[in-house]
Amino acid sequence: MRRPPALIAVLLVALAGAAPATPAPAAPAKPRALLVGAAEDAAKDGGAIGAYAKMSLAALAGFDTIRVTSIWHPGQRSIAGDEQATLQAVADSAMFNGIRLIVSVYPFGSKTVPQYATTRAQFAAYAASIPRLVPSIRYVIVGNEPNLNRFWMPQFTRAGLDAAASSYLGLLAQTYDAIKAVAPRTIVIGGSLAPRGGDDPSLFRPTHSPTQFILDLGAAYRRSHRTRPVMDWFSIHPYLERSSLPPTFAHPRTTTIAIADYDKLVGLLGRAFDGTNQLGSTLPILYDEFGVQTSAPADKRQLYANQSLPSAVDSVDETTQGRYYRQALQLASCQKNVVGLLFFHVSDEADLDRWQSGVYYADDTPKSDLPAVKAAALAARAGTLVKSCRS
Repeated sequence: MRRPPALIAVLLVALAGAAPATPAPAAPAKPRALLVGAAEDAAKDGGAIGAYAKMSLAALAGFDTIRVTSIWHPGQRSIAGDEQATLQAVADSAMFNGIRLIVSVYPFGSKTVPQYATTRAQFAAYAASIPRLVPSIRYVIVGNEPNLNRFWMPQFTRAGLDAAASSYLGLLAQTYDAIKAVAPRTIVIGGSLAPRGGDDPSLFRPTHSPTQFILDLGAAYRRSHRTRPVMDWFSIHPYLERSSLPPTFAHPRTTTIAIADYDKLVGLLGRAFDGTNQLGSTLPILYDEFGVQTSAPADKRQLYANQSLPSAVDSVDETTQGRYYRQALQLASCQKNVVGLLFFHVSDEADLDRWQSGVYYADDTPKSDLPAVKAAALAARAGTLVKSCRS
């Protein structure tokens, strides 16, 4: 069969209801300066003293950004009491140490997802109260991995159509408006997607891949006919399948998105939003969780529980962690839309069922690769980690 001319092919695609993929932009000739830091909720432990200690460790590691969480529960319309005092202490400690603070706001789990008008309004008011009551906080992430059933249900309708992205879009839009009304200069960050998902509504634990979720989010935005954006930045958690894989490992034939899949991500955002009032292929991107786990040396093993768990074997040596963190920063430095990369965490978690991807052990003493990570972080922040980027 004779292949139709390019123009006819484009028209056929358009008639089929799908837009042609937006070509990914070429890498810039000059590296970018990045925000570099970590997702570290331990900064909320121990009051003002604990917050200051963790922020000091972050600064000593060369980090300039820390992300903490604030968990919303149905009925709450504002941070108050212990949560307000804790966020204020963390914000004060961050400022003292020259650290930028990002707060991620989300429900505890899928059973408390704010899907209806009343709970959406409550959630939006709660998120907006954070920069209103703690004015030094000017970065807010809305939601956490809404493409996973762990944090958002339902993922699909009974007919097998998308439910999660369209529902999340409604919450994101309402929260964006609420935050901008009280703190217009706040950066509202959407997405916060997990890097993988199944896209199969028949599974016992249904999930969406970030690839499909982004396209569904764009379709929901277009159906809404909204005339304002819903986010200033887009975030994703670009974890690889296992710690032994380098950040250069890409997924050209699957729906997974990691750091080396930047062109795929930009193309998807373009397909989803270009031509609307929401930025798409030029939308700033934050990698807000990336981790490479290490195994503890003999003299530190007593710090960690559950050493027999299968998860405890997903680790590399500290030299490899340092090399991979540097590679991740090098890649991000040459990705035009990327504004920052946050590791997971500053310090290891003590339970091996959790994450040991910090640059300090669970007792806050430094790992052997800390100097290498610090040097890479400082250079990435200055825009000097790489001399030039391949175009």
